[in-house]
Amino acid sequence: MGAPEGPLVVGVDSSTQSTKALVVDAATGAVVARGQAPHQVSGGPGRESDPEQWWSALCRALEQCGPVARGAAAVSVGGQQHGLVTLDAAGRPVRPAMLWNDVRSAPQRDRLVAELGGPKAWAERIGSVPAPAFTITKWAWLRETEPEAAARVSAVRLPHDYLTERLTGRGTTDRGDASGTGWWSAATGAYDGELLDRVGLSTGLLPEVLAPGEPAGSVRERLPELPLSPGALVAAGTGDNMAAALGLGLDPGQPVLSLGTSGTVYAVSRHRPADPTGTVAGFADARGDWLPLACTLNCTLAVDRIAALLGRDREAVEPGGSAVCLPFLDGERTPDLPYASGLLHGLRHDTTAGQLLQAAYDGAVFVLLAALDRVLDGDAPQGAPQDVPEDASQGAPQDTPILLIGGGARGTAWRETVRRLSGRPVRVPEASELVALGAAAQAAGVLTGEDAAAVARRWGTGRGPAYAPVTRDEAAVERLTATLADAGGLLGGP
Repeated sequence: MGAPEGPLVVGVDSSTQSTKALVVDAATGAVVARGQAPHQVSGGPGRESDPEQWWSALCRALEQCGPVARGAAAVSVGGQQHGLVTLDAAGRPVRPAMLWNDVRSAPQRDRLVAELGGPKAWAERIGSVPAPAFTITKWAWLRETEPEAAARVSAVRLPHDYLTERLTGRGTTDRGDASGTGWWSAATGAYDGELLDRVGLSTGLLPEVLAPGEPAGSVRERLPELPLSPGALVAAGTGDNMAAALGLGLDPGQPVLSLGTSGTVYAVSRHRPADPTGTVAGFADARGDWLPLACTLNCTLAVDRIAALLGRDREAVEPGGSAVCLPFLDGERTPDLPYASGLLHGLRHDTTAGQLLQAAYDGAVFVLLAALDRVLDGDAPQGAPQDVPEDASQGAPQDTPILLIGGGARGTAWRETVRRLSGRPVRVPEASELVALGAAAQAAGVLTGEDAAAVARRWGTGRGPAYAPVTRDEAAVERLTATLADAGGLLGGP
């Protein structure tokens, strides 16, 4: 690789399982160096991590990038959304961070939704009906179940906020990540004081919300463990989904389906969403627009688990059969079934293991496509079951390609299942590590004054192979729709 054509920037992806760092040429988007270090997530009744791990992992990932990291002029952090990071007066974690996929706060969520006047009131005021993943429900859980820990809290942060503050010494966040807390109002663009009072949290404990394009500060002195130069510009950072949208350089209306540990669907919108069913979260994006998004807890990890139970390679699917599998192995967020377990229905003597595995793919993809339909419609109808329309994935023109990203996008079985159940063309961007690339684009934008999405488009991050549409598998869609509609009693109980 030749010498960089422009200044170097660093993009960071601090996810549930690991931290990745990319050193990128701001002129061309070429990745000059990369590093990665893992995190540990606790098991047990919830999903937790020590935030100190994230900092150590960031330092290790940057160290792997070599000397070029110290030459970076700007850095930005994209991080997993919704996590509750609680710090004491010395800035140390009071307890492990509760991660986005920790759903122990479902009872507190139910009570908060009711107290504010129901889902419609939340959607209009906050932009989203909170799921148990949202930070506000986790804080309510902490105050009720661990009051001594809550009393010691001097600052509440999101995961990306925590790392940005370690870099700069200043408590900041951005509108994108803040919009997933449940206490930032999409209607006003500010923290909601009444809601904060209701959960016993003051604005003084929360980070400052920076405007799009506003820097968080610069890398502070006296960080010998950090292989970045003091004085390097630090962008505001954002949530992982917002960073991935930046990384793709999305234009409004372009649908994205992300296949990772969780599954997400989203599109940039010029209009503030407010879905009263709670299926679509009305997030802000990192630029000043909106990012209506729906998320499922069970995606690649759940399907891989079923493949392991069957003793098959994850790609060893077989067509045919009438089995239906709803792989809700960790409860579910979409549909809103936090207490759910998996369901297998329609077995026959001639059902094969490969057909069962394909049924697991179908179940995961069907729910995502149903949610994508609502994201693109922007006007989700109410009814039961609240999260799945009768005809999934028919809300946008059928010639609109779906951008397929995430680790699952590289798998043939995932890609072909999306094509078969959607009937749409699919494009798989060649660029990987889109969260880190989006953070790098944000860092480049802060450094040069450009729009971050325009930077990513200039880098060509959305280019990749295109796959033509195939005939939609109506029989499979009908089976899945009927099974989910009939299985509410089996799936929903605590």
